[in-house]
Amino acid sequence: MTGDSHILVVEDDARLRDRLARFLTGEGFRVTAAADAADARARMRGISPDLLVLDVMMPGESGLDLTRSLREDQGSDLPVLMLTARGAPEDRIAGFEAGADDYLPKPFEPRELVLRIRALLRRAPAPVPPAPAPSGPVRIGTAWFDLERGELAGPGGPIRLTGGEAALLMALATRPNEILSREDIATALGTDDAGERAVDVQVTRLRRKIEADPREPRFLHTVRGRGYVLKPGT
Repeated sequence: MTGDSHILVVEDDARLRDRLARFLTGEGFRVTAAADAADARARMRGISPDLLVLDVMMPGESGLDLTRSLREDQGSDLPVLMLTARGAPEDRIAGFEAGADDYLPKPFEPRELVLRIRALLRRAPAPVPPAPAPSGPVRIGTAWFDLERGELAGPGGPIRLTGGEAALLMALATRPNEILSREDIATALGTDDAGERAVDVQVTRLRRKIEADPREPRFLHTVRGRGYVLKPGT
């Protein structure tokens, strides 16, 4: 899903905000712009964006805090692409830990922003209404992961995954019982430049969705010095 997608741009710099809105509109997206987190929250009460382009450093509630709130308080799987002038590895890790799906340091090429947005929209699972657990080829305890649609469902219906979580589970579920290195997983996630810690963050987040006790995983195992392996089953 990339055509006619609705992007919410949250940027406190008015000039950059307007430039981003004009450029993305010219690329075929519908765009709503917000000046800060409070403005973004107000606008999201009236619209359902397909993706959030979010500045990290803003007055008041930061982009990290807004993303963390969307993930942990509201259970939102809205794809989030963070923009920041701070591009050190630890800053990127903080973004992924908060729940961001991608992270782009300033200054950036507008075309790269568009390519990253389109990649996230392709990766984002399509929204589905509550329904009985769909059948699928990979069973993970009482849940099923549909490889064709990239959707996870349990006895109570769909289990929300962020774009990063869905991409991670897809990479592991397509090669069950096979150890994948952090490098391979980082490539699948599109986080090669963020280091191994970015992979570990997504693994931790996914375990919260598929494990009864994330500290004692039954399905998603760490193989010391080698990577991770998904061992699906009952």
